Amino acid sequence: MSSSALSANSNEQSLGSEAKTASPGGLDKFFYDNGIVRLFAYATVFWGIVGMLAGILAAFQLVFPSLNFGLAATTFGRVRPVHTNAVIFAFVGNGIFMGVYYSLQRLCKARMFSDKLSKFHFWGWQSIIVLAAVSLLAGYTTGKEYAELEWPIDILIALVWVAFGWNMFGTIIKRRERHLYVAIWFYIATFVTVAMLHIVNSIEIPISLTKSYSWYAGVQDALVQWWYGHNAVAFFLTTPYLGIMYYFLPKAANRPVYSYRLSIIHFWALTFIYIWAGPHHLLYTALPDWAQSLGVVFSVMLIAPSWGGMLNGLLTLRGAWDKVREEPVLKFMVVAVTAYGMATFEGPMLSLKNVNAISHFTDWTVAHVHVGALGWNGFLTFGVLYWLIPRVFRTELYSKKLANWHFWIGTLGIVFYVVPMYWAGFMQSLAWKEFTPEGQLKYQFMETVQQMRPFYAMRGVGGTLFLIGALMMCYNLYKTIAKGNVLNDEPAEAAPLTKVYVEHGKTHWHRWIERKPVQMMVLSLVLVGIGGMVEIIPTFMVKSNIPTISSVKPYTPLELHGRDIYVKEGCYNCHSQMIRPFRSEVARYGEYSKAGEFVYDHPFQWGSKRTGPDLARIGGKYPDSWHFNHMYEPTSMSPNSIMPNYQWLFENVLDTSTTRAKIMAMQTLGVPYEKGYEDIANAELMKQADAIRDNLAKDKITVKSDKEIVALIAYLQRIGTDIKLEQKTTANVK
Repeated sequence: MSSSALSANSNEQSLGSEAKTASPGGLDKFFYDNGIVRLFAYATVFWGIVGMLAGILAAFQLVFPSLNFGLAATTFGRVRPVHTNAVIFAFVGNGIFMGVYYSLQRLCKARMFSDKLSKFHFWGWQSIIVLAAVSLLAGYTTGKEYAELEWPIDILIALVWVAFGWNMFGTIIKRRERHLYVAIWFYIATFVTVAMLHIVNSIEIPISLTKSYSWYAGVQDALVQWWYGHNAVAFFLTTPYLGIMYYFLPKAANRPVYSYRLSIIHFWALTFIYIWAGPHHLLYTALPDWAQSLGVVFSVMLIAPSWGGMLNGLLTLRGAWDKVREEPVLKFMVVAVTAYGMATFEGPMLSLKNVNAISHFTDWTVAHVHVGALGWNGFLTFGVLYWLIPRVFRTELYSKKLANWHFWIGTLGIVFYVVPMYWAGFMQSLAWKEFTPEGQLKYQFMETVQQMRPFYAMRGVGGTLFLIGALMMCYNLYKTIAKGNVLNDEPAEAAPLTKVYVEHGKTHWHRWIERKPVQMMVLSLVLVGIGGMVEIIPTFMVKSNIPTISSVKPYTPLELHGRDIYVKEGCYNCHSQMIRPFRSEVARYGEYSKAGEFVYDHPFQWGSKRTGPDLARIGGKYPDSWHFNHMYEPTSMSPNSIMPNYQWLFENVLDTSTTRAKIMAMQTLGVPYEKGYEDIANAELMKQADAIRDNLAKDKITVKSDKEIVALIAYLQRIGTDIKLEQKTTANVK
């Protein structure tokens, strides 16, 4: 067929779902939809640059606090979740869909089920990203890591995700290839597990369009959140990218996958084991010991299937190492798979309690995460883009030399990022735990903060190098596109899949499962559901898992408002509220945290990083005037602090119109406010606010009772004080 005829047929097919004709040889002629792949590729590159820029800004804000710019929207507490969401759901998310839409069509020998669903998926996902960025910068957040988006966006995510799954399964059902290749197994597991994680973790009660409270509280909320958080890494950042690896690595190397049997073990073992590992994020916390132990055991078990997948990828390149030296695409992919192996070895090691006692709350965890994010996700995405764009535009890559420069600069960027963070993490933990011969803590917390600043600067330099490499890729791809000729609808032909099969010789037992995508989806859901139910249900149903403490009372209306401001400003990004049962932490912060302290916390605020000190016992430690001055200008109270100031809190008027709705929502969630309390809540609020105003006046500080800073002070002065009351009286633990 001539190129003009192909072009005409391509244009004819571009507006509808798959149309096909039968060739004289009995083959169906159809067209692959490269147009949707191209759109997701563009979005991957664009949002990757945006996410990296946000990350670099956040990194340098910890070195130069002036880069917070004195604006609410640009403080670290709001920029950091923008960075994580942009990289995970915008950069990697679009990279997933780019790889899935390209590979799925070819593995199924069919055009995507519906062009309309493809476009709805693309534009819906981009809308989610924009809404996420705008809302997070505005301070609309649930306060749950990697799940910060408020309930209207959560609903939109569910709708768009269902559209993606519908389109994917529609394509699989109408496929012309009998067996499902290993990549599709990972795509199926990704779809069902992410849907389950998102729905369960996002159950919340709204009080307005921009504010909701998690349905879960305290220990239960922490368990559900890190069941989600860990497995968002597993089933959004890992399993779909493993599917992409299984398709694009053999294609780029022109070699078959090393072992079919190993891929079977890799898939099913990973799918079953990964879902159990979430509690390893909560070791030595108030989570019940049995749940922590389950997380440790299954985390260690993860090494086997993870390394099985890594070896399957690397051994696919056997006999092709000369090609690796020549092809930048393969260089990126080899480093990506190696980084996957490194991260999936280190993760289980960090899950061991003796190692976690050192690493948790430190920058060691940041280094670990970015080995996966930059090496595994970043480099594999770059490799796929370099391989895919020239094929969609029917040309050669503009410059292999430039791609090689990108590879080496990006690799250097990863080294400059993670090595200082490893070093910083070790230093932090050792300094936090060190005592003098007299038995006193050797270092004040602010001393450790000062020691981190050079390492944070190096981290920023590493991120900048990684961004420079990505910008070089943008130029290289732009020049490639400019000299190419896009093929939005690629002609193809394949034999139809009939209902009559003829087996030749003995077949592997797993072939039966591969022929039944719906059964595979159901089995995947059952496997991942088992781990979640075993860990979560007892925590909710068995009362002894969370002993109540009689002195722990609900927050007052003013404290509840202050807590919401604390969450809005992203304070949880730098401060934990969980004192672990270590001598060093008890000596530094006070009595270790108890499960019963958090029963009214929607959401929990245990944190995952200590850039600043723990706040679990901050209540009553300093006078109101200290908190007032500290929030206005942190260095006035803590010299050399890297915390931004929050001067807008002194101007913003507290919105008491939502008080009634907040109290009623808490009552619905089981918080024991008296019946009718919502009617007098604002009167109680103003009474407490006036008391704080008068207390500040004694220190010659003039402020109106209705300012947000007053509510925040009320919350800070409340944190951790209930357990102190319990210690002064007879313990009453039920």
